[in-house]
Amino acid sequence: MNDILEPGMLVRHPDRPEWGLGQVQSKIGDRITVNFEHAGKVVIDGRHVFLQLHSDT
Repeated sequence: MNDILEPGMLVRHPDRPEWGLGQVQSKIGDRITVNFEHAGKVVIDGRHVFLQLHSDT
């Protein structure tokens, strides 16, 4: 799933729902930087966390 992520996409962290919606800032290898509503900028290790793509439907 993380393979398709691009800057600007909206995601959620599966283990941290309290962080709210996040926008992908960058993806370099397995390092994904996401700016979350309630947690700010977080660097995610994509080898261990599979972010959930946000769907507005």
